[in-house]
Amino acid sequence: MTTLSTTTPVAMRRPIYGWTLHDGLVVGRRNLIQTIRVPELLFFSLVQPVIFVLLFAYVFGGAIPIPGDAAEDAYRQYLMPGIFGQTVAFAAASSTVGLAEDMHKGLIDRFRALPMSPPAVLIGRTFADATRQILVLVVLSITGYIVGWRIDNGLLNAIWAYALLLLFAYTVSWIGSWIGLYMPNPETANTAGLVWLFPMTFLSNAFVPINALPGWLQVVAAWNTISALVLACRELFGNPTGIQPDYWPLQHAELYTLLSCTTLIVVFSTLSVRRYRHTTSR
Repeated sequence: MTTLSTTTPVAMRRPIYGWTLHDGLVVGRRNLIQTIRVPELLFFSLVQPVIFVLLFAYVFGGAIPIPGDAAEDAYRQYLMPGIFGQTVAFAAASSTVGLAEDMHKGLIDRFRALPMSPPAVLIGRTFADATRQILVLVVLSITGYIVGWRIDNGLLNAIWAYALLLLFAYTVSWIGSWIGLYMPNPETANTAGLVWLFPMTFLSNAFVPINALPGWLQVVAAWNTISALVLACRELFGNPTGIQPDYWPLQHAELYTLLSCTTLIVVFSTLSVRRYRHTTSR
């Protein structure tokens, strides 16, 4: 006589961290494929930093002296790490607009309906936006080489400098994601994603030495993470750094960059995930 089993199948729970990473990579791949299918977006993201390089190198370069370095090409050497820092900072705008657009189209609600980890959408978005900066940095490095910029401190130091730039791109992508989750539509997100980036990049040592700023602005610029990032890259690339004021972040530029990025990622990833759990498409 055959006995029928009445045991109820037990649903296996997915490991949180493993599946969060897996789902995040899947979402990140989706965002990268989307970039390939919209080449105009990638084209204009490459053109803008190239224009900045040419503009500052040939229009403003002769009017901005670098303290402690009187070489003819000193400003072009000084400029390129600043352009790198500004460019990766603008990765935040992509995250802001991208998330706002996904919510506007209803994709966020579709993601919620799938058996996937909630933070994966944000992890994938930030990962993709930071990864896109690799191509941007390659194009910028070639442009810088054409205008006279050189790496004079060894390959390993240069690789570490590029790694710091990508870490910062990932950091600001989390900030941009947090802002994007509050935006009602992509048009508003486009403005909100940029409005805080311009003062952050220009109130730094990206384009002019900090000593050239008024006294109270020097304090703001010295503690600006972009200033530490750019200074660290200049030192690692072997480019002119100018004469630095005696502020702790500038005396320990690499360490301050790592500490700032780690802190910002922890804070804004937590805030973004919390906001995402209570956000619906609009």
